[in-house]
Amino acid sequence: MTVLFTFPGQGAQRPGMLHALPAHPDTDRTLEEAAAVLGHDPLTLDTAADLRSTVAVQLCLLIAGVATARHLAALGAVPSMVSGLSIGAYPAAVTAGVLAFADAVRLVAQRARAMETAYPAGYGMTAVTGLTASELAPLIAGVHGPGHPVYLANLNGPRQLVMAGADGALDAVAVLVQAGGTGAKAERLAVAVPSHCELFQTQAAELAAAFATVTLRRPRITYVSSSTARALFDGAAIGADLASNMARQVQWYDTLRHAWERGARVAVEMPPGSVLTKLAQPVFADGVAVSCDGARREDIARLVDAGRDQYQ
Repeated sequence: MTVLFTFPGQGAQRPGMLHALPAHPDTDRTLEEAAAVLGHDPLTLDTAADLRSTVAVQLCLLIAGVATARHLAALGAVPSMVSGLSIGAYPAAVTAGVLAFADAVRLVAQRARAMETAYPAGYGMTAVTGLTASELAPLIAGVHGPGHPVYLANLNGPRQLVMAGADGALDAVAVLVQAGGTGAKAERLAVAVPSHCELFQTQAAELAAAFATVTLRRPRITYVSSSTARALFDGAAIGADLASNMARQVQWYDTLRHAWERGARVAVEMPPGSVLTKLAQPVFADGVAVSCDGARREDIARLVDAGRDQYQ
């Protein structure tokens, strides 16, 4: 039986998310290692005011994911497979042993600064529920243009999609979505940059150059790319995947299906939030999909053990 750890992306953040991590030596170690790289206490990053910054959000998600995976490993709950949505791919790569945590902190800080600098205001992401990709595509095409770009960014489920682009374009497509008489809904996400589209091609190329300066190891456990919905087994390939994912669509539904086809039967979502768990539940209908959010880590470890026995 294979255990999959999933790591959330932007939009999952919440005030106090690092302070809510359970007291544990691995939590302390992760915070101390991050502080050594950043030059300041990362616990200052998770206030409501600070989380308006893309830099703070991405660093908090990285730290929370790595700290939780380390804590669970200390309790004997070790995954066989990892995958992360967007920035979540970085703690996934650290957990897989591909990337040193200190290097991940530096790279994520660079990634987030580049994204925030390129689009400091006027852009973001909107979730669309109730339409398929083929139904949403013509609505996007009817609005998209040089001065008002909008793209299909995430395919999270058959009718769970996310758009990225300029505020006006996102609002225009949202009006079309909700006026279509299908019951579909559009909701703006707490993401201040237009992730997962060609608007970030330049920044992705710059980040790829930074990846060339760090050591990338072969994964100890299976790493599944949410950009390609395929397992990658080479450190350099995973580094390229991480660098480019800001400019590439997220294929999250297909990623979950690929993990299931590779034998995953228990999916455990790292904090914060439970969005990935809800997205996983239809795919893992004959398995287990749970979130660490609000749960004792000891209970999660026991559930993983029980699932391992049940799905042998």
